[in-house]
Amino acid sequence: MDLLISLWNVLIALWGVVVALVATIAPWTPLLLWIAFWALAVNWAKLYPVLEKGGYVGVVLLMFMTILVWSMIDIPASGSHSLYGLQVSNLVGKTVYVTALTVIAFLCGSVQLTGCCGSLCKFEEPTPVTDAGHDHH
Repeated sequence: MDLLISLWNVLIALWGVVVALVATIAPWTPLLLWIAFWALAVNWAKLYPVLEKGGYVGVVLLMFMTILVWSMIDIPASGSHSLYGLQVSNLVGKTVYVTALTVIAFLCGSVQLTGCCGSLCKFEEPTPVTDAGHDHH
């Protein structure tokens, strides 16, 4: 009987660990999903040449639009953000956040291009559809 009680106590302790782990990770879930998307779902081998040909302009314009819209929609209760002990205005705070997210996305691309993701990032080209020879001209 002592063995069953000990096993039950171990299960309760493991459940407590799982709950604590989920409570710790849950606030970081959006950032983890952001990193997973840019590291695993985007083919950076195709995206970087597009960015080099002028796509950076679009990225910068999207950043500015995101900063302006986000700063108008989500105004902090105190009216300012506290970043590393500094009190910065809403617009500056949103600029820091959007820039950080963009840098994280580009870092994920750099990691993918180095080959660190290995077999997780295999983007197969679609096979071209061949004509079956059913021309009825």
